[in-house]
Amino acid sequence: MRKPTIEQRLEALEAQVAKLTNSQGTEPAPRAKDWRRTIGIFTGTGMKEVFDEALKIRQADREKFYRAEERRKQRQKARKTSRAKS
Repeated sequence: MRKPTIEQRLEALEAQVAKLTNSQGTEPAPRAKDWRRTIGIFTGTGMKEVFDEALKIRQADREKFYRAEERRKQRQKARKTSRAKS
């Protein structure tokens, strides 16, 4: 297999450049995906209610954890006092 000559490589390169420059003016470049494109798309679509509900769920989870933690501390305290009496 023979390597292409410099002239052949140059012609191929010029053809690619011509193709790119011709196509660049006809189609706009697609916008890059970026998180900033999402700003404002949820306004007025009921997202406040969704967020409020999520906050309520999270608060309920916190309260559940705090109650369980308090029960655990009470059990530990009860064990310490029962061991001290023994």
